[in-house]
Amino acid sequence: MLVAAAVCPCPPLLVPEVAAGAAPELDTARAACADALGVLAAARPDLLVVVGPAEQSGRGVHAEGSRGSFRGFGVDVDVRLGAGGAGGVGVGPGAAGGVGVGVRPGGDGAVGVDAGPGADHGDDEEPRPLPTSLAVAAWLLERTGWSDAPIEGLGVGEPLEPERCIQTGRGIAGRAERVALLVMGDASACRTLKAPGYLDERAAPFDAEVARALGAADVAALRALDAELAYELKASGRAPWQVLAGAAEGAGLGGSLLYEDAPYGVGYVVAAWS
Repeated sequence: MLVAAAVCPCPPLLVPEVAAGAAPELDTARAACADALGVLAAARPDLLVVVGPAEQSGRGVHAEGSRGSFRGFGVDVDVRLGAGGAGGVGVGPGAAGGVGVGVRPGGDGAVGVDAGPGADHGDDEEPRPLPTSLAVAAWLLERTGWSDAPIEGLGVGEPLEPERCIQTGRGIAGRAERVALLVMGDASACRTLKAPGYLDERAAPFDAEVARALGAADVAALRALDAELAYELKASGRAPWQVLAGAAEGAGLGGSLLYEDAPYGVGYVVAAWS
């Protein structure tokens, strides 16, 4: 059952070494993320699942101990998802009798996610590097010294349809008696003329509704997010937020909006549910 959730943005610029001289510009966002992770720790979960956007091909499961890097952004910074050890997003009955989550390549080239048995975990495969969103999450967790519960990572492809996201969230919620989620993702990238997606007048209203829904733990509103509009606005968080909506069904959690801004023309939202 989901007992807490933290929602954080996932720009590599959150890592000060990547941001370099601009690092202070996101100090407030980093502080809000730390506060949100504190809410997760206070919930005393048995399991923390980190969910974030991933590439549109390949499998999205990442076991505890998976490594990531920001070398592609020109800095010598490596991260690790938790302390390592056996385990990962499992298949079939979970340790607490919950439903495991398996991931497969989707038919459209997106990362597809199967809630329930039937997916191959691939224990014999070489560990794959974390996608950028999960690498940022790993950095946040290392920064706060997370040691409160085992960690699993799940990357979801942007085209994953809303109902599949909801189903995946339901499966995650059944992974343990007390599950916490760290949900990574950005809102629109079209808030200003210099934004990555240029200016789109639909971006500000979209981001405002996202911030309201995340701050209010409004599961119905997250379920209703328009996937096509989110894609057009380059909002990478849509699928992870809808995974959260599925996991939170019936959990009765309340929300708090900790941060909302659009530096560099990209919408960043931090929220905590408990």
